[in-house]
Amino acid sequence: MKSALFLSTIIPSALGTTIYLAGDSTMAQGGTGSGTAGWGQYVSPYTTATVSNQAVAGRSARSYTREGRFDTIANQVQSGDWVIIEFGHNDGGSLSTSDNGRTDCSGTGDETCSTTYNGVAETVLTFPKYLENAAAKFTAKGANVLISSQTPNNPWETGTFTYSPSRFVAYAKLAAETAGVSYVDHGAYVADIFETLGLETVDSYFPLDHTHTSAKGASVVAQAFFKAVVCANVGLKSLLNTTDFQGECL
Repeated sequence: MKSALFLSTIIPSALGTTIYLAGDSTMAQGGTGSGTAGWGQYVSPYTTATVSNQAVAGRSARSYTREGRFDTIANQVQSGDWVIIEFGHNDGGSLSTSDNGRTDCSGTGDETCSTTYNGVAETVLTFPKYLENAAAKFTAKGANVLISSQTPNNPWETGTFTYSPSRFVAYAKLAAETAGVSYVDHGAYVADIFETLGLETVDSYFPLDHTHTSAKGASVVAQAFFKAVVCANVGLKSLLNTTDFQGECL
């Protein structure tokens, strides 16, 4: 594996800036357990900012919202901070069969669904709407928001490289456009690097299943995120220790 190089000019950041991470197990500390790790654990080495990883395993945009986790970040965030939002792995499913508390209402706008979860009536929103509402909370506090597409499942799982983005990748981009905040296609950048690394190396990054990476894999996924940030020229770039990351701009 070709690791990130620290050859570019170091760019100073504003003192006291915090980067908040909101996501699921693919981002969370400790991943989903059993030798896995979330890429959010490997953000700190590449930034001059303080990192607050508030990703939680098993969460979707809906359940993260219902549990008040976006509100918790909104109560902490300061003007000039960054909030990175990345969901999608747990947002699928159908509300017409049984409600797991994570499935979003189908659609891309203001559609709503009515359900009862754990004995409590709940109005369920669409995936983009949950992200848009969260972004509005943070921008109202003067924070910067970056919505990121979900990481891919192992694209070498069948023995042949195949990457087919889920619908939540397009939904994330739509939410960012509607909310007027930054967007990066993290999934595409991870897939691009995984294709270059090849089957044997990438398979070794998935010790448990096709979704959750090892620590080594999570580090690569974190670097792919920053490659996307640099290539998209997102303002978060000013908080990086380097702009030289593996891979090409897509």
